[in-house]
Amino acid sequence: MTTHVLSDTNVMLGRSMRHITRSLDTIITVTIMPIAFLLLFRYVFGGAIQANTDNYTNYLMPGVLLIAIASGISYTGFRLFNDLQGGIFERFNSMPIARSSVLWGHVLTSLVSNALSCALIVLIGLLIGFRSSAGVLAWLAVVGILLLFTLALTWIAVLAGLSASSPDGASAFSYPIVFLPFVSSAFVPTDTMPAPVKAFAENQPVTSIVNSIRALLDQQPVGNDIWIALAWCVCITVVAYALAMRAYKRKIS
Repeated sequence: MTTHVLSDTNVMLGRSMRHITRSLDTIITVTIMPIAFLLLFRYVFGGAIQANTDNYTNYLMPGVLLIAIASGISYTGFRLFNDLQGGIFERFNSMPIARSSVLWGHVLTSLVSNALSCALIVLIGLLIGFRSSAGVLAWLAVVGILLLFTLALTWIAVLAGLSASSPDGASAFSYPIVFLPFVSSAFVPTDTMPAPVKAFAENQPVTSIVNSIRALLDQQPVGNDIWIALAWCVCITVVAYALAMRAYKRKIS
């Protein structure tokens, strides 16, 4: 049974990835905004921001990567909505395939496409001064956190795609998520914020994730931030997955 599910999921992944490879402009479009923010904060606002660091590009990089992921997952909801409207789900349900493989195909495609987007942004960062002395294990930890963050947001995208009544609604949910890094420690230290804003910034998931990634890349102690970040990602994934599967069953019943 497990082999059957994995095989079906691999087929669905291949189908979704073909859509991506046939329209690479999707990945380019997703990365334009984060790269623009990276350049804007580095060369326009960077001189006026006191972040207590000698390399502001290093300080920016974790937040920009999260913005890229938040932007990228909107396409998952959009593609899923189009599949629903096109009747492809009904066609798949008439075939002897695992039903969950249809959703997992979209989810895994999101992980791959967002990984490519993040790799492109890191490359641009290296060109404008991003440097890291992190070792292999630290980089693997960073990749793991980014993948888990992507997974959590992708299941939210799946839920949006299954619940939306229009293509715009299937992707518009990502706008508040994209905004979260701006009210976190991604671009400025939270100590510089007014008390109510600081309280929100320090108790939302992006701050702990950004702090963890930044510490790993700078070879600094991560403290409790990494456990808080992992807890946020796991909890969001579990809740979004449960709600998405419930919505999926309603759609195909």
